[in-house]
Amino acid sequence: MKVFITGGGGFLGHRLARTLLDRGALAGPDGRPQPVTQVTCFDTAFPEHPDPRVKCVTGDLAAPGAIAAAMAPDTAAVFHLAAVVSAGAEADFDLGYRVNLDGTRLLLEQCRKLARPPRVVFTSSVAAFGGELPDILDDATTPNPQTSYGTQKVIGEYLVTDCTRKGYIDGRSLRLPTIVVRPGKPNLAASSFASGIIREPLAGVESICPVDPAETGVWLLSPSKVVEAFIHAHDLPSAAWGTRRALNLPGITVSVQEMLATLARVAGEHVAKRVIYRPDPKIQAIVRTWPIRFRTERAAAMGFAADADFESVVRAHIADERINV
Repeated sequence: MKVFITGGGGFLGHRLARTLLDRGALAGPDGRPQPVTQVTCFDTAFPEHPDPRVKCVTGDLAAPGAIAAAMAPDTAAVFHLAAVVSAGAEADFDLGYRVNLDGTRLLLEQCRKLARPPRVVFTSSVAAFGGELPDILDDATTPNPQTSYGTQKVIGEYLVTDCTRKGYIDGRSLRLPTIVVRPGKPNLAASSFASGIIREPLAGVESICPVDPAETGVWLLSPSKVVEAFIHAHDLPSAAWGTRRALNLPGITVSVQEMLATLARVAGEHVAKRVIYRPDPKIQAIVRTWPIRFRTERAAAMGFAADADFESVVRAHIADERINV
């Protein structure tokens, strides 16, 4: 089985590729495991030392012909992770729509031309929701994005659903919580601070918190759990999705204040004190539109799982990055 990952140079794409190769198989069209024979990662840049088992292709998702040149005609599984993230899409309207909308359309168009309809996992976001919301969102809550990024993700969901209805692909869209703790450098996501206030202090450097710790909450999921979700979403049979191709992933709700208290408990007060509160109105305005409490009964019934608690998330990051505390 040949696998294609957009955004394969990012930490989630790289981790997904490595996990797929270590796992060795994915469900085929008949539901039976098939060996993964090739993983192609497509992105604008890659880590300095990518996994040698992965075929890395550098390119622009929205450039005509770029995906066609990179994707093998017998590709069977596509994971679409590439995106201009939240604050970046809000700051550059044209770039956000070019990559997040036009790039998605070009990818789906190429999927139509493959030897047989591939299974496509599209990464959406809880930024799909906004405006006046109930205290707890559930699977019946109507998307109402209040940012360009959220709007682009919802359009992507509808495109995936329509292409599935037409039989061009077998698509599934996952609305991701904030992923914490992301290793590496901060990115342009408005939620980047949620990883930064854990990652940077553990690395011995200060981190800026742009939101009010007591008033800001986050609906989050760890990197390991989201990669598990990508693979589980792919391997579920089409019948398990029915006509509802978008799903809210499970997560845990944690306030920023609770995150810092957990950091202090795990690594010490001196580590938590490396976080400096410096409000950023632009980030606060975006984060304020995001929901933080979900009831994800459908996801649970389909076999998706959240992290046990935030302490397990922090300890997993410490173990993954081999940090001494």
